[in-house]
Amino acid sequence: MTGGGPVGSDGPDRLYTVTGGRSRAQDGALDLVTFVISESEPVLGMQSEHVRIMRLCRQHPVAVVEIAAHLGMPVGVVKILLGDLLADGRVSARRPRSVTRGDRLPPSETLKKVLSGLHKL
Repeated sequence: MTGGGPVGSDGPDRLYTVTGGRSRAQDGALDLVTFVISESEPVLGMQSEHVRIMRLCRQHPVAVVEIAAHLGMPVGVVKILLGDLLADGRVSARRPRSVTRGDRLPPSETLKKVLSGLHKL
């Protein structure tokens, strides 16, 4: 699917078209909190969803789950699309750094505000 407007999660037929009939991502390296950043600019003829992902991740890394939310698509579909972009070298992905004993955690008030915000979603 090239050009045209963005495809939402209107139904399984549209998602089937967006993913080219694939139901699973090739690589299991992407999880919900994996950060993605664009490595290049979109090119003419790219699938509109790929373009939207690349533009979203242009300025700073964005988590897979955030990309799915912005696109209004299931995470599984977004992982398939990201797999395409990763294979072409158009985006890069990295997992967030693990917390070690010496690392300082955010203040508990900040964590409570984040939790409250998540509950409101």
